[in-house]
This record gives sequence, structure tokens and C-alpha cells, in this order.
Amino acid sequence: MHADRANKANTMKVLKFGGTSVGSAERIKAVAQLITDGAQKIVVLSAMSGTTNNLLQMAEYICVGNASGATDMLKTMEAKYRSECEGLAIDFAVLEPLFKALRRLCLAPYTPQTEKDVVSFGELISTTMMVTYLQQSGEDAVLLPALDYMRLNKDSEPDLHETERLLREQLTTFGNHQYIITQGFICRNADGQVDNLRRGGSDYTASIVGALLEAQEIQIWTDIDGMHNNDPRYVEGTHPVRNLSFDEAAELAYFGAKILHPTCILPAKMHNVPVRLLNTMEPTAPGTYIDNHTIPGTIKAVAAKDGIYALRVQSDRMLMAYGFLSRVFKIFEKYRTAIDLITTSEVAVSMSVDNSSRLEAILTELRSLGTVTVEDNMTIISIVGDLRPGNQGLEAQVVSALHDIPVRMISYGGSEHNISLLVASENKIPALQALSQTLFG
Repeated sequence: MHADRANKANTMKVLKFGGTSVGSAERIKAVAQLITDGAQKIVVLSAMSGTTNNLLQMAEYICVGNASGATDMLKTMEAKYRSECEGLAIDFAVLEPLFKALRRLCLAPYTPQTEKDVVSFGELISTTMMVTYLQQSGEDAVLLPALDYMRLNKDSEPDLHETERLLREQLTTFGNHQYIITQGFICRNADGQVDNLRRGGSDYTASIVGALLEAQEIQIWTDIDGMHNNDPRYVEGTHPVRNLSFDEAAELAYFGAKILHPTCILPAKMHNVPVRLLNTMEPTAPGTYIDNHTIPGTIKAVAAKDGIYALRVQSDRMLMAYGFLSRVFKIFEKYRTAIDLITTSEVAVSMSVDNSSRLEAILTELRSLGTVTVEDNMTIISIVGDLRPGNQGLEAQVVSALHDIPVRMISYGGSEHNISLLVASENKIPALQALSQTLFG
């Protein structure tokens, strides 16, 4: 990239809008009005809400050889998008090549690549609609295809070096336009095939693009005004947290705060590019600002993660023995299953996991090490803030808040930003309410 464009990138913002934010013609108009403020920006779009699920179902029909079921779904989807195009006063003809390509996939034999090809059309359609609407409104907008720059490596992780090279190469062509529209979620893998960054991947796209270009700011626009200090579905009187550190935001995202995908944090943190969480329904609300700054001595928020299994392995052979934990961890590594929480004693180790797909095989091997017990329907409650050594009393407040709640596990000290507790899911709501009352008054 030329020096003048490099400087321009440093003042550029990267904005991401989720499926709800572009979920209808009216929402697309609102987003278009929001982004066309005269400042150059890159805008990352998800598929319209509901579209990805429909495309996944379409791929399932193709997988079982039900071409008529797939084409029926496609007809329903085409009718919906014709209506949305009418609402935007744009010609559906701009989408016809995409729907023709989808129709060919519906009628073609299923291959392992089919699902990824089919699912990619959600973002291809939404971005085509947005760019067409902006251009028709007289705006200097251009489509920058994510498939032309976003790359995965052989481990199916983002290839940041190649992605940056291709992105900067593309910006030599597209970088002089005012509004650069691109797709979230979709990419190509190391073999050049269409792939994706998995669920929540649009956040990841925006974070990678913003980080690699050293953008002024990454904005994640959703339908809620920032990350709240507790779950508003279960707790009254919650409010958005105005400032979070990257580490605090990552803990909250991993342990249940749905507004932000956990993978989004790392690229922004590594390149020190701040992230702002904003609300398309209330664009003037300040939202949540995330950077490398930690406010000392404060608890920021509480989050809950459901669908947890608690495993306990007890063995007298563990007493004074080395290598026991290593054998436990190797079993989980073998089955590519992550452990969320872990506590140990002289003769037992307790763990929690949220992935049950290989649980039976894991349990079979763990039983060779000792007696194994399993509890399901568990929830992790995470309390996030500045919990660095030297801060006194914060953990005591957490424990005292739950004096009437049975706690299965407590994990404290593994992170300077998180205390996590495991409770039965039936106790989740009382625990969240008690913590909110004690910690936030």
C-alpha cells in the first residue's frame, strides 16, 4: 500500500453489522443512513437474520438427495428477497446470478464442500443488496469480496500474513472509495475452497481487518446497547458497562455474554485497536468501549454459560503421585475437548466441559485412572473485573452473595480478571440476581 493509503487506513474505522441489523429493507436503509457520514470506512456485513439457518437446512436437503426440498426452500427464500429488494427500490436482477448459482448447487450431487458453498451465499446476498442500494442513492460505495482476501491456513485458522498481503493488494484498487462493503464470516481455506470462520465469524472478520489495517477503531453494531453488567433476561436493572479491558471482554464473551464472539478480541488486542459495541436501534447510545486499559479494583460484569458437564475423577493412586494430571489432560487432548474449569485435591480432580460430542469416549478412558462421576445441567457463573493480586475483599463479596446457593466448584487465581463458579442450572437465575444485588447494589 502506498504511504498515503497507509496513513488513511490509520484513520479509517471498521464497522460490523450483524444479521438483525440488516434483517429487513428498513434495517438496511437505517444502516445505510448510519454509515454515510462522509468518513471513509470499511463495513462488514453478516447475512440477513434467519438466512444462514435456512441455507444450512437447504444443504441438509441436498445432503440426503432431496433436491425438490432444497429448491422449494430456495423459492421461498427468493420470494423473500424479491420483497426486500422492492422495499429498497432496487432491481432483483442484481441478485439473480447468486440465486442461479444456488439453484445449481441444489441440483448437483452433494460433496463435503457443498454446505460451505451454500452457506456463503447469505453474506454474498446481503452485501450485494447494500452496495446496490448505496450506489443507487448516489453514494461512493464499492464491494470488496472477502473471498478475494480472507484466508485460512492448513490448521483452519486465519492466515494473518496472507490475509494482510491480499487485503492491502485489494485496497490499492478499492481503497479510494468512500464506503467499502465486505462480507463477514466467509473466506477461503488453504486449498482455495470456500470456507468460513464458523459461527460468530463476522465479528472475527471485522477484528482481523481492523487489526491488520491498524484502524482507528473497530465497531461491532448489534441490537443491544453494549455489554451489560448482568443478563437482562433474568436480572432487573442491568446497565451497559461503559469501559472494559480486552481481557475482561474476552472472559465475558467466552463465559456467556452473547453480544461479542470470543475470537473477536485477540486480533484487536494484539494490534491495540479499540473495539466499540454499539446499538443500531439506538445509534446515539455510547455502548461499550474496549481497549487495553483496566480500571483498578472494580467488578465489571457477571455472565453465565449453560450446557456444562461436571466431571470428577477420584483415585487413591493420585495421593503424592506425579503424572496423574498429565494423564488426565492427555485424554482430553486426544479427543480435542477443552476444559473450562478445573480444581484439584490430593486424591481427586474436578473439571467442567461444554462439549459433550466425545464425552462417552473421554469417560471410558478416565475410568482407567479412578472413579468417575458426571453431573449435567450445570452452569458456569463468571464474575469479571480487576482481580489482580493485591485487591482485597472482592472474592469475599462474591462468596458472601451466594450464601444460599449450592456451589459445585470455584475457580479463582487462574485469571487476573475472573472468578468462576459452577452451579446447577436450576440455581442460575437466583445466583445471577444475588450477585447483581451484592456487587452492583
